[in-house]
Amino acid sequence: MEKVIIIRYSELHLKGKNRGWFEKIFVVNMEKSLKGIKHEIHRLSGRYLVENFEEKDIDLILSRLKKVFGIHSYSVALKVSSDMDEMFNAAQKVCSDSGTFKVETHRADKSYPLNSMQISMEIGGRLLDNNSKLKVDVHNPQLIINIDLRENDKALVFGEMFKGAGGMPVGTSGKGLLLISGGIDSPVAGHMIAKRGMTVDAIHFHSYPYTNMQAKEKVLDLAKILSSYSCGMNLHIISVTHIQEAIHKKCNGDYMVTLLRRFMMRLAERIAETCGAQCLITGESLAQVASQTVEGMTSSNSVIKNLPVLRPLCGFDKDEIIERSRLIGTYETSIQPYEDCCTVFLPKHPVTRPKIKDVEAEEAKLEVEALINEALSTLEVLKI
Repeated sequence: MEKVIIIRYSELHLKGKNRGWFEKIFVVNMEKSLKGIKHEIHRLSGRYLVENFEEKDIDLILSRLKKVFGIHSYSVALKVSSDMDEMFNAAQKVCSDSGTFKVETHRADKSYPLNSMQISMEIGGRLLDNNSKLKVDVHNPQLIINIDLRENDKALVFGEMFKGAGGMPVGTSGKGLLLISGGIDSPVAGHMIAKRGMTVDAIHFHSYPYTNMQAKEKVLDLAKILSSYSCGMNLHIISVTHIQEAIHKKCNGDYMVTLLRRFMMRLAERIAETCGAQCLITGESLAQVASQTVEGMTSSNSVIKNLPVLRPLCGFDKDEIIERSRLIGTYETSIQPYEDCCTVFLPKHPVTRPKIKDVEAEEAKLEVEALINEALSTLEVLKI
């Protein structure tokens, strides 16, 4: 009797002739998540088994697999032979001492002398005979004992099914560059896009010494949490202090946020071109703050030459975003009181619906290309 973990994948079963390619990446991602832990991963029809691990590592394994995109659900199971006595002994270990239950059997081995219903009745009857505190409830049981009879004369016996991360394996949907701040929204946006199979790198803009180094450390912590879902990432860090100073000195202060966003998008596109990203990703949510209007987004987009800009949170309200940030574990870090660059030189009355011609008139007061090149000279790349 061996303890194993059953992995059921999510949308991969919908893939056609290229399904093998998706599964290959899926296995690579699981192996990455379990790096440093003794284990083996074996493929069965429609699922995978994690085997040959040490009992002390099981909680660690489960905590890592929980973050692997592509996993629909997982269960801790006992692997035994298809002998009825062995299946019953495993079912006893899975079953509770009292309460209601039912047995459900999936019979992949159609040559087995009993059908699924007969196996369930036999195992259920033996459990009742051995424990008077148990009762059968086929409609609303407290526990379902699952028996998965495989073609190799083996059976998997398990109780609970735990929900996985879902989505598609990271690396099957191209690569994007996330504009990550120290706030709540952008890590959630990155998580949502990674869930659709996209490899995510990130770029962060800072305004040291107007912002302190703790703000940078906060972003590093957020990137580490996000990378645990995205199989690692590269974090690009760029100073925009001189850009903000130039805007503050030469331009109408009410355009500070709009102009800064345009510089960020230009810089992000330059970095995306060097790291192979095919799109930019932001945490903007329509109408959440003054600058996140259609006009503001249009102003930002107008400086992008070649790449699409994905805004996965555009239709979410703040409560929905906070709920997701709690679920993925970024919320407590995001709310640490360290300001990001967008709070520097913040105007009292920012322009909320900027007109392109007015924005361009303000921007004409700046040496745009020189400021961009100076910012790129501060680039620091960290492998997370």
